[in-house]
Amino acid sequence: MSEPITYAGAGVDTEAGDKAVELMKSAVARTHGPEVLGGIGAFAGLFDASALKDYDRPLLASSTDGVGTKIVIARQMHVHDTIGKDLVAMVVDDIVVCGAKPLVMTDYIACGKVVPERIVDIVRGIAEGCELAGTALVGGETAEHPGVMDPDDYDVAGAAIGVVEADKLLGPERVAGGDVVVAMASSGLHSNGYSLVRRVAAHAGWELDTHVDDLGRTVGAELLEPTRIYAKLCVEMAAQFAGLHALSHVTGGGLAANVARIIPAGLAASVARDSWGLPPVFSLIQAAGAVPWNDLESTLNMGVGMVAIVSAEDADGLIAASNAAGVPAWVLGEVQADDGRIASPDTIRGAKGVTGGAVNLSGAYRVG
Repeated sequence: MSEPITYAGAGVDTEAGDKAVELMKSAVARTHGPEVLGGIGAFAGLFDASALKDYDRPLLASSTDGVGTKIVIARQMHVHDTIGKDLVAMVVDDIVVCGAKPLVMTDYIACGKVVPERIVDIVRGIAEGCELAGTALVGGETAEHPGVMDPDDYDVAGAAIGVVEADKLLGPERVAGGDVVVAMASSGLHSNGYSLVRRVAAHAGWELDTHVDDLGRTVGAELLEPTRIYAKLCVEMAAQFAGLHALSHVTGGGLAANVARIIPAGLAASVARDSWGLPPVFSLIQAAGAVPWNDLESTLNMGVGMVAIVSAEDADGLIAASNAAGVPAWVLGEVQADDGRIASPDTIRGAKGVTGGAVNLSGAYRVG
């Protein structure tokens, strides 16, 4: 008689999954306030939304995302406790751009084999990111996919829900001529463009453990730097500055294309490339791969992770608040009437299905 076929024999270790849940409990619990009911292990996370009764017209905002091929770097370096922060940033900072406060988040981890300690590292990073964002991590799922993914492979995704009062909604409808375009610095590459970055690294023969003087650390440490989480700061600024009209999270598509999504038809935002010093990692990637500058800036954030459109009266105060919170901020340009110039690498019109105004780039990046 042949040996019986079991679930474990097919490659799924439910005991390892249970162990991972036990090990992650304390990290997840730290994200819970009194609004979170129950604990880990329920079929659904519960959040007490009775506070929403104080809203005149609460609008729910939702977002879902992953971290892209940056996860390959985490796997190669065997460092799994930072990628979760990237995941949180990619999700909650998309929510906050409309002025919404992110309330709850859930995660999904797919892997070839459940290694409890590795799963816990990932979830610990997600929980730390949620703490930084002021968001409760109320649920998640870990799925083992033998035969579909190699044992050391994994991928992560997440989703979140936030809320904003209808008359506090931020967006292009509030943007007006004379508004100031303010940049908020990124922490590095964040979590976009890693297919390009990894291709350049391979072409240049970079090893992840190679120390680069211009970076002040190894290639791997630079590439794995977690994405900055702006959510809590942006929520505070929206409450403090009535002149904050719109926010843009600079992710896939680069700086200009993402700003163009919040500029209404008839107006154009200017972006002065020489208004900040380009962080070394961007110029190193450009030089190592001979990457055309317009391709680089349409892929990477170029050192700007969030952009605020704010009235001239509140611009200085908003910049000061960001700097005080440890996020360098500066004036990129201003919003003016659209002069209708023909599209070129220096003029971006519309992005990701949004038809609106334009972004006009000028000058050259300050490198070195």
